[in-house]
Amino acid sequence: MNVKNYMTSNVRTVSEETKVLEALDIMKEHNFHRLPVVRKGKMIGLITEEIIQENSPSTATSLSIHEMNYLLTKTTVGDIMHKKVSTIGADNLLEEAADLMLKDEVGVLPVVEDSDKIIGIITDKDLFRAFIDVMGYNNKGSRIVIDIKDDHSGILKDITNILADEHISINQIAVYRQNTITQVVIQMDSSDISKIKKIVTDKGYTVSSATVKEGN
Repeated sequence: MNVKNYMTSNVRTVSEETKVLEALDIMKEHNFHRLPVVRKGKMIGLITEEIIQENSPSTATSLSIHEMNYLLTKTTVGDIMHKKVSTIGADNLLEEAADLMLKDEVGVLPVVEDSDKIIGIITDKDLFRAFIDVMGYNNKGSRIVIDIKDDHSGILKDITNILADEHISINQIAVYRQNTITQVVIQMDSSDISKIKKIVTDKGYTVSSATVKEGN
């Protein structure tokens, strides 16, 4: 899947002249934690709650509340924003977005096109949601995990054929390869988990997990 499938398109932005307190009010009103900063339609930076907190006077200082509010009122977004911001395109794969977030240690990527024209934003929470959707975790039906200790060519075909022969429809399937074991996770329409588990184990496979989901 692509970034555009899970990004938020309705993005609220601010200018570099926006006062910090105003930016905070916008975040609170819309339940945002960060805002792209734009100039003439092009993104030039990013302001977040964390950045504002880092640049706010410490409560341990001798400044009064009035003085602190005065400083925040005068401080603009452009004074403290991050200018080097990692971005991604709408047609990039979700895996690319996840990899970039991990490498750059960020939890959000503005989505841009045509030389930094911002068209959306994608966060780590969006990627979590995509992962759950891809795996069909909330779908109604049965879900089994098969442990494969001796991984070799043809196993996946064999498992799918076993289920197909019993007219069991597969919705999602994923393979996780670890150091000593390979796990095949299968989501199916049928809710007869006992029957499914017996069919697979009778063919010599080890089912380490078997659950039924009622669906959302």
